[in-house]
Amino acid sequence: MSVLAKRLAGLLPDPLQVVYFCNSGSEANDMALRLARAYSGTQNTICVEGAYHGHTIACLEVSPYKYQHSKEFTLASPKKGCEFKTPGKHIWQVPCPNTYRGPYQDMETAGKQYAKSVEEACDYFTKERKERVAAWIVEGGSSVGGVILPPPEYLSRCAQVVRNAGGLYIADEVQTGFGRLGSSYWAFQHSHVPGQAEVVPDIVTVGKPFGNGMPLAAVVTTPKIAQQFCKMGVEYFNTFGGNPVCTAAGLAVLDVIASEGLQKKARVVGGYLKQAFLDLADELDIVGDVRGSGFLLGIELVQNRDTKEPATNETSFLCTILKEKYAILTSIDGTFDNVLTVKPPMVFSETDADYLTKSFRQAVLEDLAAVEDIAKCPERQPSPHFQQKQQMLLQLSAQGSTSASEPSETPAVLAALMVRCQR
Repeated sequence: MSVLAKRLAGLLPDPLQVVYFCNSGSEANDMALRLARAYSGTQNTICVEGAYHGHTIACLEVSPYKYQHSKEFTLASPKKGCEFKTPGKHIWQVPCPNTYRGPYQDMETAGKQYAKSVEEACDYFTKERKERVAAWIVEGGSSVGGVILPPPEYLSRCAQVVRNAGGLYIADEVQTGFGRLGSSYWAFQHSHVPGQAEVVPDIVTVGKPFGNGMPLAAVVTTPKIAQQFCKMGVEYFNTFGGNPVCTAAGLAVLDVIASEGLQKKARVVGGYLKQAFLDLADELDIVGDVRGSGFLLGIELVQNRDTKEPATNETSFLCTILKEKYAILTSIDGTFDNVLTVKPPMVFSETDADYLTKSFRQAVLEDLAAVEDIAKCPERQPSPHFQQKQQMLLQLSAQGSTSASEPSETPAVLAALMVRCQR
């Protein structure tokens, strides 16, 4: 465990030196919020439109992607005239720095302009409520939000105003860390402006790829923040966090990323794939925008490039047909469910990229074109596998016992499979 902690801290800039191990990205972000609250003495938190940070109560409160659609929360505006409703007055949501659909689209000035919304949030907490800010939590690249990479100066300016308000900058690297963007090892470094000081988060969370399928995640912070947490009187304890099996997997992951040059691979092959989609955009009017970096790409599909009307049904159809006919897994993200998200494994090759773009082109020109009325197509086309599992679940529910042919698949597991197939 100590070896992995040193390796992980060594990949991050100073003074990020203290590592807390846990089992998932949700746990990591929950712990990050806990550290920030202990440090600041308040729960006041700023989150970003469309963000998702995990499934614990604390994480859900800062995940608009979830709380805006869940009946678990009673939403209200923190103050009169506020654009967004949140789960409580201690949560302030700021606009996503979207340079394709948002009000600010000039990359040279968008970062400064979007940062003003975070400054407004800080003013609300410090000047109107006479309180401190605990944290601003943000992904270096919002996947669920529609693959939105922050414009230059956005992160640095926001971090500064949050710190001036007594808060901490939490960088959620659960989906974007470990070289996925190709341009940098961590997504918070991606939009760095040469010649300016590098922005260093106060807390960084990692998960998903850290264990390559094993339940491994971590929170990395500074000694100063860790010491303040220790003063709370309750030590951090996690039964399985940092166990020998998972830490061995984590060390192996770091070894392979380095020895096989996977960050460079993400940059080179990801750049090749992005350019291929940009070339397709010249041919296919449905492609409104191609964005992202490395192996985190978003293809926003529209019905009209001028109005940017979302092609929501078309995106759903294409995502389904790519899986069913071409055996390609993509996902759908964005405010209007019209961003086809491509997040391949880091071993993805140029041959794979060629197959993906060729299949996408065929799916648009042939499969989608053959649909007479896309509005009448089901939003999610269930696969035969999904239908089979659904029928099995219904049978098991009626019998109250598991199937003899598949004894390991309990109704709960089958329900999870159903949700995964639908999504």
